[in-house]
Amino acid sequence: MKLLRLLIVLFAFATLAPAPLRAEPVELKFGHVGEPGSLFALSAEEFAKRANAKLGDKYKVVVYGSSQLGGDKELLQKLKLGTVDFALPSTVMSSEVDAFGIFEMPYLVKDREHMKRIEKEVFWPMLAPLAEKKGLKIIAVWENGYRHITNSKRPIQRPEDLQGIKLRVPEGKWRVKMFQAYGANPSPMKFSEVFTALQTGVMDGQENPFAQIYSAKFQEVQKYLSLTGHVYTPAYVTVGLKKWNSLPAEARKVLEETAKETQAFVYQTAERFDTELLEKLKAAGMQVNTPDKDAFIVASRPVYEEFGKEVQGAKEMIDRAIALGKR
Repeated sequence: MKLLRLLIVLFAFATLAPAPLRAEPVELKFGHVGEPGSLFALSAEEFAKRANAKLGDKYKVVVYGSSQLGGDKELLQKLKLGTVDFALPSTVMSSEVDAFGIFEMPYLVKDREHMKRIEKEVFWPMLAPLAEKKGLKIIAVWENGYRHITNSKRPIQRPEDLQGIKLRVPEGKWRVKMFQAYGANPSPMKFSEVFTALQTGVMDGQENPFAQIYSAKFQEVQKYLSLTGHVYTPAYVTVGLKKWNSLPAEARKVLEETAKETQAFVYQTAERFDTELLEKLKAAGMQVNTPDKDAFIVASRPVYEEFGKEVQGAKEMIDRAIALGKR
């Protein structure tokens, strides 16, 4: 009888005792500057969904868009400090590593198939190691997209139409040099500040892919959209090397493989945006024109020459990238 009572007491205690607390997964912060609905936002969210399904309960990727964790430059610094785990820089990488300016060269990348060949034969063997020397490891190449000019003054048909236009550009010196060669007055500015600058007339125009233009609502403060397609900008899934190396090998493997797998989703979404968003921008009242691209190509030659002379190994990379477009 005593044994029975003891068993009953033990059973009651077991059922009433609180369950042991489960450790919360470690949050891996993914910061980017894209607005909701942008290609950056959709890409990062897709990556997080896929990665979290594989990581179990130890780690969880959490996405912070709209520059919540800082602009591009701040995010790169936070990667190095280890206070942010992932970022999605694009143009700004050329301010960290000069050789990344290859993707600032106008009309270099013909299409996404060409970009895949450049990624394989130029990016991974030549560029990625240079980023690691700066404490930044790139685990996948995604996309920002083909860039076009918007402004509030006039249609841009030829480079000379940019004379006197105050144009916001990203924080990368080769974009500045390119638009100076075209005759514009370019000024680097954080993406999060651009809408207000356009609205107040501090800037007359800007240049971005459709996904960034539409999601940031630039169509509300810009009248003209000129389909220059002057630069194709990749985006790089980037981590801080020190923090990255502190993660378990199994987690790193999942994250890197998933980031690379997500590229197909990114490219498919970007291709859809190329047509869908252009129609939405037209419907919003933007006046769209197709410029004389040959005139822009001719005006771009001094930028190629300066980049080739100033940056070590640049000419070799450019020649290789151009050759890959002739297949």
